[in-house]
Amino acid sequence: MIDVVWDMETGDPDDFLTLLLLLGHPGVRLKAVTLTPGSADQVAIVRWALAQFGVDIPLGAGQDPAALERQDVRQHGAPKPRVSPWHWTTYTPERRDHEAAPAVDVLGQSLGPDTMLVTGGPLKNLGALLATPEVQAKTPDLGRWVAQGGFAGEGVVPPDRQLDQFKGLVTCPTYNLNGAPKHALRALAYGGFRDRRFVSKNVCHGVFYDAALHAVFQRRVAEDDYPLERTRLAHRLIVQGMSAYLARSPEGKKFHDPLAACCALEPDIGEWAEVELYREKGAWGARLAPGSGTRIITGYRPERFVEVLTAR
Repeated sequence: MIDVVWDMETGDPDDFLTLLLLLGHPGVRLKAVTLTPGSADQVAIVRWALAQFGVDIPLGAGQDPAALERQDVRQHGAPKPRVSPWHWTTYTPERRDHEAAPAVDVLGQSLGPDTMLVTGGPLKNLGALLATPEVQAKTPDLGRWVAQGGFAGEGVVPPDRQLDQFKGLVTCPTYNLNGAPKHALRALAYGGFRDRRFVSKNVCHGVFYDAALHAVFQRRVAEDDYPLERTRLAHRLIVQGMSAYLARSPEGKKFHDPLAACCALEPDIGEWAEVELYREKGAWGARLAPGSGTRIITGYRPERFVEVLTAR
């Protein structure tokens, strides 16, 4: 059983489906969830998911939801939801919940030597934690960290594994690291993670939840050999969400964050290179650097990924 802390955003379905996966997976004990930036609608949709599983764990927001709402009203005339329409049309949570602790406090209290931090959005919450005087003075052991983001290209990924859209590239913009680059660089420099792994776009942009994977989940839900009822519930909610998504986008959904979460649970899903990550002219790259303690994915095993994803 792995103690996981999930740091997420809600701009598209990926992060929320990962939350469902973590809540239901028999190998996971979800300790806490933190949100970027932390709007009242984001808090509401996450709290709804926790309630479906009867889970009461710390929920943190990068910004105070009420203060963020007031700021939105001043700047835009109304609160910005920061939650995609898919969340509201697929599930039926109450709108707006202002009750969330500061994400820095939740991370500080939840991370430790035996935890796994998985990040699915910009690294503002993690960077803010690492900037606190307490952390800077002591460099505590924060366990392991798996991030969705980064880029490994020419010189790290063999040519026959490079996706067509990235062939020959050495650097490339990557949303989650560029969403808070100073925080990302701070996290890369921090000495209190015993293992850092990046599930980057050179691999995850080739991973889709499509009709074939949907059929796997549908068959799985119909089976009787679930290890836990919460696993079946998670899979039912994933099928519900992706049935709605595929009805409008039959080509499928890139499945970035679930791949990162599954690699956190079972690193043997991926093939990894030890590297130094760097930023150059707004893009990110990776150089081979044995002994760096930072690994980036260069390939993955699809069958093993589906096994972990569906709790086989």
